[in-house]
Amino acid sequence: MVRIRWLLVVALTLGACGEVGGEPSAGGVRLRLGYLPNITHATALVGVAEGIFARALGTAATLRTTTFNAGPEAVEALFSGALDAAYLGPNPAINAHAQSDGEAIRIVAGATSGGAFLVTTPAITTVDQLRGTTLATPQLGNTQDVALRSYLKENGLSSDTSGGGDVSVKPQANADTLAQFQAGRIDGAWVPEPWATRLVQEGGGRILVDERDRWPGARYVTTHLVVRAAFLDDHPDVVKRLLLGHVEATALVNADPVRARADANAQIDRLTQKPLAASVIDAAWANLTFTNDPVASSLSKSARDAEAAGLLDAVDLTGIYDLRLLNEVLAASGDAAVQGL
Repeated sequence: MVRIRWLLVVALTLGACGEVGGEPSAGGVRLRLGYLPNITHATALVGVAEGIFARALGTAATLRTTTFNAGPEAVEALFSGALDAAYLGPNPAINAHAQSDGEAIRIVAGATSGGAFLVTTPAITTVDQLRGTTLATPQLGNTQDVALRSYLKENGLSSDTSGGGDVSVKPQANADTLAQFQAGRIDGAWVPEPWATRLVQEGGGRILVDERDRWPGARYVTTHLVVRAAFLDDHPDVVKRLLLGHVEATALVNADPVRARADANAQIDRLTQKPLAASVIDAAWANLTFTNDPVASSLSKSARDAEAAGLLDAVDLTGIYDLRLLNEVLAASGDAAVQGL
């Protein structure tokens, strides 16, 4: 059985997309927050753009932000102690928990649900027609890779980690997927937003599977907020302030989506010099739900699916959630509590 592992690279922050920060606060605490320049991390993008996190931390800590190209990079930064908190997808969080025997990280809030699709050429209209095709995913063992392999298995189609089987699964960068789809070298891809929308709008694809249709209530975790367990133990007051900012940013994203989209796209432009077209961000945004609820039941199923696909050893997720501080923040604002496993 294959277990996804990554080499520990302490200097990962040198390869990050961007970094913003200042000197530690008077108390000497610096909160180092990581996220991806992607609309599935819109809560982070808006929280930084609007200064919400910095205001919430106040004098308790100084915010330093770093962006990463992929969740596994952020996990290694958490492992090395170069990062204190991060917005991550479910499978990087599961792997971090498994690799550290449940010691390294805690999920402290949800952020985003939804926004992943299997997009194919227009000629493919049924799952049976996937036999003999080549489909891309963002990374071996990542959230969408596991979702695709699980979907294929449920429909009697085999795949393996070397690209063999009834369907050849080809993990690669999302930008490469778009280019290869446009060139006709792959038949489709299971990808998150905004890449699904780009495959449709720029590649002429069609949606074969909306992943929301595969989950109860059309809800599953796409992004959540995690912290290093040691940082949570040492600075619960700082983490609670971060969660105050997180809840405020989530509220803004939901209350004023026009402003939030503009904030997010401006941040993507600043960090990558590649802003999204208005038609892309508008369509992709509509496929995402921004929520403080981590949708814990979907994380458990994602772990089981990764195990069944041979991408993860059996893992016990006990202790991966610590939602006490989030629920204190929600209670203070009159909102309902959320649940872990």
